[in-house]
Amino acid sequence: QVRLVESGGGSVQAGGSLRLSCAASGGTVRRYPMGWFRQAPGKEREFVGLVNWSSGSTYCADSVEGRFTISRDVAKSTVNLQMNSLRPEDTAVYYCAAAVTSSTTWTNGKDYDYWGQGTQVTVSS
Repeated sequence: QVRLVESGGGSVQAGGSLRLSCAASGGTVRRYPMGWFRQAPGKEREFVGLVNWSSGSTYCADSVEGRFTISRDVAKSTVNLQMNSLRPEDTAVYYCAAAVTSSTTWTNGKDYDYWGQGTQVTVSS
């Protein structure tokens, strides 16, 4: 059984930085991308970005491009989300997600099979 454990959330003022980590265990998740999503109160879940385990290539949503960076540590089976220049609108619960079946887009939550427990990020103005 795949298990994803997130860490690193917290509160920060606008313009600040936070780093989230997601440690994967219990299964083979490195065949497909790992994704990051977020969900703010009263809003739908939103794709943030993804990283490919094999190449390290990443793709981020336009809303975070240039401010957020995703990386992976293959040896530790961990993916990281470095968030800089945070804005109040980045406030949300952030989730990492893993897939064990193939998909075509990887930007939809339905593409993923396992989810972390979520970690709160709060950005104050």
